[in-house]
Amino acid sequence: MKKINFLLIVFALSICSCKNEKKVEKPIESEPVVEEVKVITPKSITATLSAKSDSNVSGEVIFKEVNGSIEMSAVMSGLTPGVHAIHLHQTADCSSADGKSTGGHWNPTNEPHGKWGATDGYHKGDIGNFTADESGNGKIEFTTDQWCIGCDDETKNIIGKAVIVHAGEDDLTSQPSGAAGARVSCAGVIE
Repeated sequence: MKKINFLLIVFALSICSCKNEKKVEKPIESEPVVEEVKVITPKSITATLSAKSDSNVSGEVIFKEVNGSIEMSAVMSGLTPGVHAIHLHQTADCSSADGKSTGGHWNPTNEPHGKWGATDGYHKGDIGNFTADESGNGKIEFTTDQWCIGCDDETKNIIGKAVIVHAGEDDLTSQPSGAAGARVSCAGVIE
């Protein structure tokens, strides 16, 4: 009987102790806050210049978007020594032997041909002139905030345009193209 009383007392105490236990609620754990970080990768396009108009002119043009501007760097070989023009043309189609499949200078704002930055106007494709050395090698670097790579502004977007190197010098005044002569090399600017 003592055993039963002892068990009943233990049982009663355990029930009483359960009723006196306070429930402690765990705080609701929220998901960690993750801030979205947008990484801006510089855009870059490399275009290969191929010979046109029975020339041997080849090279490479690199366009790189840096801090809202486009940096263009072109390196060419196979040129005749002296001054040559380089322009962006309307269409990235270098299929014709003379390079004329690219159309005229890229001119989305319908300005007259001229020197880049001229107050009288200039084409967005009027890059200018560079000099080839005695070995026929030439280089030009150009930076502008008036171009972009793949943006929505068609007056700035260079995607779908062509780079044309001319046999001669752009006189910066003749309309509509600067009388720079034959198109001796072509590269399509396609992303």
